[in-house]
Amino acid sequence: PLIYGLQITIYVAFWGMILALIIGLFTAILRLSNSMSGRIVARCYLEIIRNTPLLVQVSIFYFVLQPILGINNPMWTGILCLAFFEGSFASEIIRAGIISVERGQWEASKTIGLNQRQTYLTIILPQAVPLMLPPLTGILVNLIKHSAILSFVAVFELTTEARNLIADTFMSFEIWMIVGGIYLLMTISLSTFVGYFERRVRDTR
Repeated sequence: PLIYGLQITIYVAFWGMILALIIGLFTAILRLSNSMSGRIVARCYLEIIRNTPLLVQVSIFYFVLQPILGINNPMWTGILCLAFFEGSFASEIIRAGIISVERGQWEASKTIGLNQRQTYLTIILPQAVPLMLPPLTGILVNLIKHSAILSFVAVFELTTEARNLIADTFMSFEIWMIVGGIYLLMTISLSTFVGYFERRVRDTR
């Protein structure tokens, strides 16, 4: 049961991170755009998500938005909720990375005739990504840890499977120690891998 729960946790974290990055990038670009309405929408999203508890957001997604959107799988409801929650933090990391690129790079891209999309894809983001990697690792670590809250909406991830196993065996101490060790192993391994990848990227620049 714990191996099955671990697979679900990894699945949730993987897709949650991809969606969080997409949401974060879109929000960061809106905040940096010249559109007043775009900046207002992005700001409202950030204020609402970052200033309400995650448990409340999970409840709203599960009990309100899931029936409205017609989502039949509670796991994907949880993934969307985590993605929107972590995407609000990822957007600030991405925005800071974009701002950190020298202004001269923007001016040079305009000089050679690149439009805004081409500038982001070929000039700005390749320079900003190495700066974003360390804090974005924290987002993925949080996704792995926050996935435990999905046990509230009957998603059978690692924590839910642990609780079910404890109900069957009454071995709460042993099982929670094992689960804690699994979470610790995942987060430390992830941080180590991203640190190695960051050094490789920095060395090739």
